Amino acid sequence: MTWGAVKRLVGAMMLASIVFAMPVRAEEKAKELPPAPFVPSGAQPGEDYTIGPLDALTVFVWRNPELGAQVQVRPDGRITLPLISDMVAVGKTPSKLSDDIRDALSTYIKDPIVSVIINNFSGTFAQQIRIVGAAERPAAVAYRSDMTLLDAMISVGGLSQFAAGNRAKLVRHDPATNKQQEFRLRIDSLLKRGDIKANVKLQPGDVIIIPESVF
Repeated sequence: MTWGAVKRLVGAMMLASIVFAMPVRAEEKAKELPPAPFVPSGAQPGEDYTIGPLDALTVFVWRNPELGAQVQVRPDGRITLPLISDMVAVGKTPSKLSDDIRDALSTYIKDPIVSVIINNFSGTFAQQIRIVGAAERPAAVAYRSDMTLLDAMISVGGLSQFAAGNRAKLVRHDPATNKQQEFRLRIDSLLKRGDIKANVKLQPGDVIIIPESVF
């Protein structure tokens, strides 16, 4: 090898070392969510619950119990009651559904008083947290107020044996821009090392994707 070739090789190696040593620009770094406390400082009411498919409801009609029933919302989003063959329930709050049932029963009885109680929550897709991939029991779980990543992982039994928890990501829809955002999650750090900074607050509709380790 000539002296000129040696100098060119050394120069290329030095340039490569400089490039690899350069810090990654901020926009190239994976975005992370701010940490959330393990125990909220105070329970706060969430948004009004919206009834979803497969929710189990109890409809009670005061002084007319025979007109009420325990029903499950059908996959098409409707329910059936003794005097109401089909009524849309999905997308309504319990109070809104109560009002609609009251209006429908007003044809048969005077001034009905109706209450709707939700016995089993599923929620609409927009209100669920979906955990997919290498969780012990991947599932869609109903969102509740002040829900965190730790709560979601407990509900699915934690990570599977081959999960790469620190390579997980959270996909969230941003209504302001109507675009999806992705955030890095460190589930291994949270569950195996108890890193409180790895616990983040969730929002309705979040999707948590957990890949498997590559051997």
